[in-house]
Amino acid sequence: MPEILQVVLISLAVIALLGVVLEDVIHVNKAKVTLFLGTFSWFLLYVFHSGSSEESEAIARGFEENVGEIASLWLFLVAAMTFVAYLNKKGMIENVIHLFMPKHITERSLLFLTAIFCFVFSSLADNITATLVSVTLILSLNLSTKKTIRFATLVVFAVNSGGVSLITGDVTTLMIFLDGKVDILDLLMLSLPSFIAVMMLAVLLSRGMSDTVDINIKKSEVRTVDILIAVAFLSTIISTIVANVLFGIPPVLMFLMGMATMFLIARFFNDDEEEEQSIMEYIRVIEFETLLFFLGILLLVGMLKEIEVLDSIVRMYEVLPPSMANFLMGVLSSVIDNVPLTAALLKAGIVMTEAEWLGLTYAVGVGGSLLVIGSAAGIVAMSKVEGLTFGSYARYSAVLLIVYAIGYVASVALAQLVLGSSV
Repeated sequence: MPEILQVVLISLAVIALLGVVLEDVIHVNKAKVTLFLGTFSWFLLYVFHSGSSEESEAIARGFEENVGEIASLWLFLVAAMTFVAYLNKKGMIENVIHLFMPKHITERSLLFLTAIFCFVFSSLADNITATLVSVTLILSLNLSTKKTIRFATLVVFAVNSGGVSLITGDVTTLMIFLDGKVDILDLLMLSLPSFIAVMMLAVLLSRGMSDTVDINIKKSEVRTVDILIAVAFLSTIISTIVANVLFGIPPVLMFLMGMATMFLIARFFNDDEEEEQSIMEYIRVIEFETLLFFLGILLLVGMLKEIEVLDSIVRMYEVLPPSMANFLMGVLSSVIDNVPLTAALLKAGIVMTEAEWLGLTYAVGVGGSLLVIGSAAGIVAMSKVEGLTFGSYARYSAVLLIVYAIGYVASVALAQLVLGSSV
């Protein structure tokens, strides 16, 4: 490969990363930047290797493998996000909050209930939806700016922590699972140390929270069809785990079947003819900008693998023990988006035990919480909460680093205790 081409391709990847970090400065959507540069980089690979049939075939194989991996991830996310878009639109999520939240509650108790809700809900829904619902509840309380920022900080950490133990909760967890590095049941072990870390953060943030607040949540009308679709969603999650453990069925197949079941339920149990006809429109409600961003990023990472640039990441694992390198990767994910970072690690051919892969799953899933720009949850919270800036969130970075470290150490220790150290 010409050296100049390698320099150009690496430069495109760097520009894409800067486009993500500086999105609010340049006012260009990160999905547009990464998608263009991702597709353009593969275009250059094809053009500059067209003279050699052997190299052209290698590029074609690499591209087909890259697109195949992306397609599996995309289809899974489309199905999962369609379910959540429907349930959120119908007010089912608010109804669940209404069942558990009292009308009068102390700020300290509300802080803990918020942590538990975010942790549980984000394992079932995508982080963006979980953050939006939680932030909306917080803003309705009319708390002081300082207290609102505390709540928002807890939401970001709890949402990211809740998603690491289930493939429905975090994209990086799904990516590591689809690559065969961890088993679906073993991932559940991460829920305990993750929950402990979230509760510890709630304790640390609850100092001075002694006032009482009133909670007014509008309860939506619940129809039979909405309940059936909610049951179908939960059944899809459970059956995905069971089917994968017993029969090795890919999660994407189960979620596509679950989405199809959702459409059939709307067809035969809906008493609103107009709603029945528009049920498939919920596919258009999902965050396609997020999906296009993943597409562009994964194309770029696939290109970097093709030109063998990812070997530099492996060197960190040659110098440091995997457990320490994984911890640092989590810290790094607060600066570099965890999706490309995880994709790069998976494609770099790193050899680790399953316990160490579980440690990495926790690290890249939760490490982004250390800075407000390090995760989708942080970006969403910052866009919705007035006063939540990079600086105001960074005041809690030391506390976040402490609970992240505790959660990581507990995750690795538990995984090694249960799984041993076999590769």
